[in-house]
Amino acid sequence: MTTVGKGFTLLELMITLGVAAIIATFAMPVYREQVARGHRMDAVTALYRAAQYVESARTVSSNDAAVKLPLGFDQAPTLGTAVYVLRMLGESEQNGGYSIEAEPVDDKDACGIYSLDVTGVRSNRSTEKLTPPKVAACWSGK
Repeated sequence: MTTVGKGFTLLELMITLGVAAIIATFAMPVYREQVARGHRMDAVTALYRAAQYVESARTVSSNDAAVKLPLGFDQAPTLGTAVYVLRMLGESEQNGGYSIEAEPVDDKDACGIYSLDVTGVRSNRSTEKLTPPKVAACWSGK
């Protein structure tokens, strides 16, 4: 009776590792971009939630004093480690009453700081000048 060796040869193992490395090379940047898109959508959602909270608080209190964002409304995502920090800016001539900004904790985000004011105007401040299509892409999660 002869026994047949079962297992992988070193060449087969090296080819498999090489193919896995090539796949990982292309998959990791795509994965990171998907995660960044998800974080950007969390920031947009958090801005709208915060604006709704501020409008409700202003309606109930019936004064135009600046409302501070409470815990849970001051970051995105709401639970866990903050990826974006939200802050409310006071009234100015440009924003019509108030403005809420979502600033990324990691400054490598291409969309920069998201801003939503009382009139519903959405904008982004970034190190590079963002054109209206790029701003729209940031807000739509593309």
